[in-house]
Amino acid sequence: MVVKPLLKHIIPKPLHPLAKRVYTKLKRLWYFGFKFTCPCCGGHFRKFLPYGVQPRPNALCPKCGSLERHRLLWLYLKNRTNFFQKRLKVLDIAPMPFFKEKCEALPNIDYISADIVSPLATVRMDVQEIPFPDDQFDCIICYHVLEHLLDDQKAMGELYRVLKPGGWAIIQSPIDINREKTYEDPSLPPEERGRIFGGREHIRIYGRDYKDRLEKAGFIVKVEPYARELGDSMIKKYNLIKTEDIYLCLKH
Repeated sequence: MVVKPLLKHIIPKPLHPLAKRVYTKLKRLWYFGFKFTCPCCGGHFRKFLPYGVQPRPNALCPKCGSLERHRLLWLYLKNRTNFFQKRLKVLDIAPMPFFKEKCEALPNIDYISADIVSPLATVRMDVQEIPFPDDQFDCIICYHVLEHLLDDQKAMGELYRVLKPGGWAIIQSPIDINREKTYEDPSLPPEERGRIFGGREHIRIYGRDYKDRLEKAGFIVKVEPYARELGDSMIKKYNLIKTEDIYLCLKH
């Protein structure tokens, strides 16, 4: 939408926070309807916003900014885990704004967000060198991070190291289910990486061996076809990606 950058030039800078709140509320009203529901914020919309390198229709929630993968995560955490009931120490890698806000408000969650650049993170950290002792976290959430890293196997090993025995992690990355083996090439120019890997900053696209790579780090991996288990009506209601599986990684 071109309106937002235009308004930033017109409205005095001290009024930008107020203008942003007003703009957000107007946007929610504009998209209000009952075709789609966002399980993360509870909003009802006639459509979601397009998003992506090759924009996907109805991908981004106008209210909280969740994407298909975030909505699937939220439903999975709510319906298949103890995330909202048990006292947990949680490490969230590359925090999502709505998820960070929700977690910080949960009385049962001791929440730590971490990233090497994000201003949302409470800890500055390279996931390839996590600055925490062994066996620290009950739960780790790591979404669309590994495809950016030169040494993803080292990062997977670090995630395994800081997870407590008996703990669990959900570690998601873009996967081409038609590709048997992961393809990586950090030497490609950004334009080629965007075309082949799905992002200009990505250096690989995972194949069906993604599970094997996680298991090599020590995890016991359960691949759960949760979106398909919800059924077509729920997939349409929340606009999920039917083929996306949840990679639940356990440490015994």
